[in-house]
Amino acid sequence: MTEETLIHKKIFFERDLSWLSFNARVLQEAADPDVPLYERIRFLAIFSNNLDEFFRVRITALKQFRNLKKDTRKLLDENPRKVLKKIRQTVQEQQQEFGRIFRTQIIPGLRRNGVDLLTNGKFTGQDTEFARSFFEHSLKETLDIRYCTESGPQCFLENHALYFAVSLENRPGHFAIVNIPVTSFGRFIDLPSEGKTRRICFIDDVVRSMLPGMIPGFVEAYAIKLSRDAELHIDDEFDGDLLEKIKKGLKDRSGGLPTRFLYDPTMPGEFVRMLMNHFGIRRSDTVKGGRYHNFNDFFSFPFPDHGEALEYVPMPPLPIDRLDRVDSLLDEVHRRDLLFHFPYQRFTYVTRLMEEAVNDGEVSKIRMTLYRVAAQSALLNSLLRALGNGKEVTVFIEVKARFDEETNIKWGDQLKAAGATVLYSYPGIKVHSKMFLIEYDAGSGKLPVAYLGTGNFNERTARVYCDHALITANPHITRDVAQVFHVLERKIIVPKPRKLLVAPFNLRKEFHSLIDREIEHAREGRQASMLIKMNSLEDRRIIRKLYEASQAGVRVRMIVRGICCLMPGLRGLSENIEIRSIIDRFLEHARLYLFANGGEEELYMGSADWMTRNLDRRIETITPILDKRVFSELRKGLEIQWADNTKARVIDAGQTNPYVQAAEGEPRRRAQYDFYAFLEKKSVRKGLKRI
Repeated sequence: MTEETLIHKKIFFERDLSWLSFNARVLQEAADPDVPLYERIRFLAIFSNNLDEFFRVRITALKQFRNLKKDTRKLLDENPRKVLKKIRQTVQEQQQEFGRIFRTQIIPGLRRNGVDLLTNGKFTGQDTEFARSFFEHSLKETLDIRYCTESGPQCFLENHALYFAVSLENRPGHFAIVNIPVTSFGRFIDLPSEGKTRRICFIDDVVRSMLPGMIPGFVEAYAIKLSRDAELHIDDEFDGDLLEKIKKGLKDRSGGLPTRFLYDPTMPGEFVRMLMNHFGIRRSDTVKGGRYHNFNDFFSFPFPDHGEALEYVPMPPLPIDRLDRVDSLLDEVHRRDLLFHFPYQRFTYVTRLMEEAVNDGEVSKIRMTLYRVAAQSALLNSLLRALGNGKEVTVFIEVKARFDEETNIKWGDQLKAAGATVLYSYPGIKVHSKMFLIEYDAGSGKLPVAYLGTGNFNERTARVYCDHALITANPHITRDVAQVFHVLERKIIVPKPRKLLVAPFNLRKEFHSLIDREIEHAREGRQASMLIKMNSLEDRRIIRKLYEASQAGVRVRMIVRGICCLMPGLRGLSENIEIRSIIDRFLEHARLYLFANGGEEELYMGSADWMTRNLDRRIETITPILDKRVFSELRKGLEIQWADNTKARVIDAGQTNPYVQAAEGEPRRRAQYDFYAFLEKKSVRKGLKRI
């Protein structure tokens, strides 16, 4: 880096603050009047769910840094205490914006569409009678009222559950805790209707209205919620049975230490302090919420009759006409590579191909990696049938995939019981690669078939996550995929891939070399640029390489959905770097890497972001795109994404999230819709009719 860059005292954006900037982009969708009303409600739910996970995962890590000795903390680029303070301030500002959107936009919008959501908790007339009857006949038996004292035995609060803290008259140091039975009855209750208006209330308010008659000395009930540390805290992954440790950790997760205590802002300060003392909560872990918590419950908010205009226009997954006309996908992939785009195209092509392998008498072995698995999975049911057909099945299951551990373990137990070879997590490393390999009997003469994807083998998320999947019989690729499976099976320690980039072995080195090559092209006056898409950009060594490329004159364009620690547009450092983020109806999840290479473009696709964990602490696979048709289609998709001027935001040095503005006279571009239209027209352009 040149001396000129020394004018920038800060050249990396703090990771967790960058993540909050991403969640602010989610909140922008909730505030956008062009987004259908019920989709805006879901974006509020996504924002809330994201924030819950952030406090359960990231805040724990920052607290551990905060507890380091002062001399050690000085070695860190960011003081953890200052970061936590900034996080608290940012979250508070976002919560206020959240409340403003809900009160001033969502509630009035619901009323205009015939839905009255009662938010003041004051029942009158027939509502009072309805609430009393519903409470007596349904809710009352599910309530657990616990009386506590400030210094007495701690009353346990379950993670993510909703409670009331009840203040008591003339009883200093005493209070009651009451559960809100959302699990049993849902969050929302239909009240008696008035005309054509559908009237809805929170279950919280039904419970709240009945508490004065149940709790002696009742004064007021305040909503509270506690988030707990979600880390499994396995002391030594390298010693003993890792799977058993994970199973034990799952049992203990519900009792993790507090990371965020949300409370009603109308709660008196003295009562807040009493609860903090009782539950052992630090002031830094308290956050003023609202009258209601757990807005992720709005995923299940009742939908009105004839409310189609309140949601996005359906975009059903597209068929692929050419593939619908072939008798065998396995035969087709031996003729040419297959490329799929989810959720724009049907995931059923993948399950169809796997079913063909299950029923093909010449297929002898199927190997697959699993990271996040659907609870109900057609693919895994196919593997069970493959075992029944006498085929050898080997499955590597990553049981350290946070919040999916239990589902993964259940599938592992089921597959193992059916006769599969089931391998579990490596100590100290995660297997994040998304692959399967179908192999034939030696005498068949057929080449193996490999799947390499950017997303999980999960039919549920394939409906909402934007991912790409390559299926190929290219021997250069399938040989390397087989080597990766040999590593997972402990047959070899280090693979020697010829085409694939595989972490933690050659992936970082090869990415550095690819960037260095663009730098050299720029210095020699040849075409030098990068167009890259990923979820997160955090690794500082890679970022420094990108700064170096910018200084050499390489044009760097990036589409980064979430965390972005690089600061674009800094004079003398990153003027040639532009970064955008797209937040829309689907979750952008793919990773694509396009290098100009002096005019001989190269394109890579795979499972790894440019984060230190992906490059150094996970087994990841990135594949070069060797088929010209596949290359052209993926490249077109990247350009469509970059052209978005509707849902794309500019990532700037301040992470302020301004929208990309269309130039004067430029047509409106919306990447997800434009790519869907592009795929829909492909078959029409070839003169094929839809089946």
